[in-house]
Amino acid sequence: MAGVYFYNGDWYDENPRLIGPADHAFWMSSSVFDGARSYQGMAPDLDLHCERLGRSALSLGMNPTMESGEIIELCKTAIKKLPKESELYIRPMYFARGGFIDPDPDSAEFVLAVYDSPMPEADGFSAHFSRLRRPASDMAPTDAKASCLYPNSGRAIAEARTLGFDNAIMMDPNNNVAEFATSNIWTVKDGVAFTPAPTGCFLAGITRSRVMKLADAAGIEVSETYLNQKDIMDADEVFNSGNYGKIMPVTRVEDKEMQPGPVAAKLRDMYMDFSKSSQVF
Repeated sequence: MAGVYFYNGDWYDENPRLIGPADHAFWMSSSVFDGARSYQGMAPDLDLHCERLGRSALSLGMNPTMESGEIIELCKTAIKKLPKESELYIRPMYFARGGFIDPDPDSAEFVLAVYDSPMPEADGFSAHFSRLRRPASDMAPTDAKASCLYPNSGRAIAEARTLGFDNAIMMDPNNNVAEFATSNIWTVKDGVAFTPAPTGCFLAGITRSRVMKLADAAGIEVSETYLNQKDIMDADEVFNSGNYGKIMPVTRVEDKEMQPGPVAAKLRDMYMDFSKSSQVF
């Protein structure tokens, strides 16, 4: 896997080994990250991802060591170090060295990983309703893109795959639909696009926000609301939005086969056109 890494003022061509068992991040999960994308030399909403990283660090009790503008420039430098045709995952991170139960705020360190990660095909994926839920905001640091939130999503994904599905739809503590295990969820009914209203149990993603703006520009009505399982099963379309694959249609929920729909296709085309405004080189 080709990639470049930045840590403590130096660039590396291989994954640097950074932490050990005495480091807080190793045993207490005090790490946060953000994920952006670059493809064909473009990096849409890179600035928003780098800005969110600092907010995530503060949420977990770490003091960021860099300004977002510095992180943006490091990301752009990393992108330029790799071939323009590369499809890259961009992952700036903070992790804590010191602390006992809570991290020492001033022990936070920054690391950047930028590496090959091909964009998934937009031909659709399957999903089922997970028995696992997203935590409420008073149960976990849900306002951060915190690494400690992902093991439960990983369990949901693993269970979905054993049942023959690609992804899982996770509910919130009140049994409303929250999101997919790895991205935000959307439905379309009678030409209106619906997505769960932010309740504090999931990150209302940067790509989700971009999709809302694109939908508005296209004259597509968007409703942020509460959704249940029946709303998903009765939808004309179901699709996701997220940094990893951007906008992808769902082709099966439980035993219901679905066709990729026109709204998701239009929004994906618009997103790819929008990406051209983010040319790095």
